[in-house]
Amino acid sequence: MILNPLIANAYKVLAGGELSKGEALALAREIEGEDLLDLLSLANKVRKRFAPAFHKCSIINARSGRCSERCRFCAQSATFPTHIETYPLLEPEAVLKCAEEIYAQGVRSFGYVTSGRGWRKCDADFEKVLRTMDLLHERLPDMELCVSLGILSEECVKLLAAHHVKRYNMNLQTAPGRYAELITETHTMAEKIETIRLMGKYGIGNCTGGIIGLGESWEDRIDMAFAVRGLPVDRCPLNVLLPIPGTPLEGRPLTTPAEAAKFFAIFRLINPKLMLKFCAGRETVMKDFQGLLMLSGLNALMTGGYLTTRGREIAADRAFLAALEQF
Repeated sequence: MILNPLIANAYKVLAGGELSKGEALALAREIEGEDLLDLLSLANKVRKRFAPAFHKCSIINARSGRCSERCRFCAQSATFPTHIETYPLLEPEAVLKCAEEIYAQGVRSFGYVTSGRGWRKCDADFEKVLRTMDLLHERLPDMELCVSLGILSEECVKLLAAHHVKRYNMNLQTAPGRYAELITETHTMAEKIETIRLMGKYGIGNCTGGIIGLGESWEDRIDMAFAVRGLPVDRCPLNVLLPIPGTPLEGRPLTTPAEAAKFFAIFRLINPKLMLKFCAGRETVMKDFQGLLMLSGLNALMTGGYLTTRGREIAADRAFLAALEQF
C-alpha cells in the first residue's frame, strides 16, 4: 500500500514526534477520499499507543438558561429566543439523585454545569455549589467530580479544591483569533485561560476543548488544537454544532461526518496523549457514523444527555465502548 506522502510524514507522531501547524494544515486541506481512511487509521494507532483507555462521563444542567453572555451558538443565552426550560440553581439533594442514578449505571465521572458568566466571590449560590460537592463526595466517594461554572476568581478556585472537585471544564470554544466574533459582551479568552491556569495551580485537572461547525476555517480549527496543547489540560471535549433555532447560528449547515472525522484525527495527531471526548453532535448530527468517528482518534464520550438536548442511553453507550475496545 502506498501512503499519501503527507500521511507518511505524520507517522512520526507514533514515534513521539510532533506535527507543525503547517503540516497539520496541509493534512486538513489536501487529504480526502480514500486517503482520509488512512489518516483515520493513523489517528487510531496514535490513540492506542498514547491514550488507550476509553472513558465515559455524564453531566447535569444544574442551572439552566438566563445567561447574561451572548455566545452565538448557545441555547442558554438570555438574549436569544430559544425557548429552553430555565430554572435556578438546583438543590444539593436533586443533584445527588441524578448522580446516584448514573452511578448505578456504571458511570464514575459526573459533571456539574451551571449557566452564567461565573463567580468572583463566594455568594449564597456558590456556597450551595460547595454543599453539593460535599454531599456528592460523602455519598459517592469514588465518583470523580467535575464542575463547569464559568470564569472564577482565585478565591473560588481554592474553595473548589478544598471541596473535592477533581476536574474543571472551561472550553476555549474556538481559535483565539475568532473568539471575539462568536463570544461577545463581558468575558474574554484571556479570562478563560487564567481560570484554567488557576485550576492547575490548586491541583484541579482541566477539561478544555471546543466546538466546530461555527463557520470557522481549517486554520481556525488547527489553531484551537494548538492552543489546547499549550495549556495544562489532560481532557478535551470536542463538540459538533447542532444549530439551535433562535440563535444567530441557527442557519449554519451541518458538519459532514467526513469533515468531523478529519478534524478529530488531526486533533489527535496534534495532541497524542489527551483524552479526547466526543460530546454534543454525536447522536444528533453524526448519527450512523458514530462508530467511525470514535475510531478517528477519540477515546471518550459524554453519555446520557447534554445541557439542553438529549443524548443516548447509558447502557447503549456502555456496549458501544466495549465494542470499540476490539479495534
